[in-house]
Amino acid sequence: MKAALISVTLLTIMTLSSNAYSKTFNGGADKSKLVPISTLLSDAQRYTTESATIAGTVTRVCQKRGCWMQIASDKKFQTLMVKVRDGDMVFPMTAQGKTAYATGTVKLIPLSLEQTNARRKAQQLEPVDSPETLHLFTPVAVTIED
Repeated sequence: MKAALISVTLLTIMTLSSNAYSKTFNGGADKSKLVPISTLLSDAQRYTTESATIAGTVTRVCQKRGCWMQIASDKKFQTLMVKVRDGDMVFPMTAQGKTAYATGTVKLIPLSLEQTNARRKAQQLEPVDSPETLHLFTPVAVTIED
């Protein structure tokens, strides 16, 4: 009876503590370097070498390895992919809908016209006549809050 009471108490504590959700990776993001995602993307070359912290709602998370998450920008319909090497950080599926802060730099990946249009087709967008550049945010630290 006593063991059952202890088990129920521990389960209740774990459930309540999971509601106050906060997950940090590598000590957590440096919120003093906060830059809006739209600003970062408009001056992306600068942030390939200069560290910044972005913030936004997590809209998607990698379902296989938790190696990336997509964060909504302050600008409507704009997002930024946050990508780490497999295993460096594992973003939980429960992060979806939560606010994430990530400190790091932008990686610019030029795409060929074929790659650009293949990506656009997968996103059900019209093809374009010029290649695009893929923007990936490579974090060194992340905080995910409720």
